[in-house]
Amino acid sequence: MPSNPFAARLAHETDPAAGGAARRAAGPEGPGFTLVDARSRASYERAHLPGAVSIHGPLPDGPLVTYCWSPGCNGATKAAARLHDAGRDVREMIGGFEYWVREGLPVEGAIRADPLVGP
Repeated sequence: MPSNPFAARLAHETDPAAGGAARRAAGPEGPGFTLVDARSRASYERAHLPGAVSIHGPLPDGPLVTYCWSPGCNGATKAAARLHDAGRDVREMIGGFEYWVREGLPVEGAIRADPLVGP
């Protein structure tokens, strides 16, 4: 029987609900990973996920989880591929910023009233 392609995807992906739950459960010590915003510097400055760092700045040691704007953006995939090739422990958060907001999770900064038009 061939290997399970869905299990392989789960080894490299997470989603906003799991990321938010991990952050809530971790308390002040943090969830054991750093969120990496793969969007532009300007988008990051307007709003980003709590505790996230920009791909355009220095990245801390330890596991990383990349995200972009939405399922229609492959910036998180590109960032995760580069980080993986650099030897980093990385996952991609499918759904990105858009679905984090749809889950009702907090953001740092200001977003527009309509989450479909972006922060």
